[in-house]
Amino acid sequence: MSDQFFSKNQWALVLGSSSGFGGATALELAKRGMSIYGVHFDRAATLPNAEKILGEVKKAGVNGRFFNVNASDESNRNEILDEIRKDFDSDKTATLKVILHSLAFGTLRPFVASNKEEMISQKQMEMTLDVMASSLVYWVQGAFGRKLLKSGSRIYAMTSSGSHMVIPDYGAVSAAKAALESNIRQLAMELGPHGITATSIMAGVTDTPALRKIPSGLELLDYARSKNPGRRTTTPEDVAKVISLLSRDETAWVSGGVIAVDGGEDITSFLPRTD
Repeated sequence: MSDQFFSKNQWALVLGSSSGFGGATALELAKRGMSIYGVHFDRAATLPNAEKILGEVKKAGVNGRFFNVNASDESNRNEILDEIRKDFDSDKTATLKVILHSLAFGTLRPFVASNKEEMISQKQMEMTLDVMASSLVYWVQGAFGRKLLKSGSRIYAMTSSGSHMVIPDYGAVSAAKAALESNIRQLAMELGPHGITATSIMAGVTDTPALRKIPSGLELLDYARSKNPGRRTTTPEDVAKVISLLSRDETAWVSGGVIAVDGGEDITSFLPRTD
């Protein structure tokens, strides 16, 4: 039995494709036969990893195009979507099967502090919400308006337990994750009549570049490992495999909810170790 669920004329648009969940999902979907558009924002130090992922995508035998730009910029977004529209005009069999929103760029500061300079500013708060929540809506609007999304298309957004739990200095990102889940619910309702689904993917605590920017990130990893029933933390590959499975035709009735990919971490308060 073939392990390729998809065909290379089916494309995924991965926002945040150079590392973490986005990178792993790009590779998994490519391995399963899907072509990849990737959007990432990397400087010289981290650019080699994006290039490596693109190389692995092409090595899987599918097509790949990566764009190294700020995904939250309106002009960049329009240029990329216009490029995709041109590609699809040249290949009438091409379809946009998946949009994955995996943008992790926000300000990690407390809401209140004795020193005003330490507190999050209005500009930082608004930027975090824009990049990590609102931009999903704008990308979907642009894709839908260009008739790139069809019946059978899937939209995913990466959320976390921070949407309903508090973590030091995580307030703005937590607000963004809660808003992101709300945006997914709204999109699921509005796009449902078109046969398009929208689902939030809640990963467990995962060792990614974004997590390591959180001041308490390594402590979170240790705590998640100690209480997870599976006795380990989540990996980007765990998440990528679930997104791949959810993108198959058989899952067309899954929409609007939050799918936890965490081995039971979020529902478990604490498990004393017995090993």
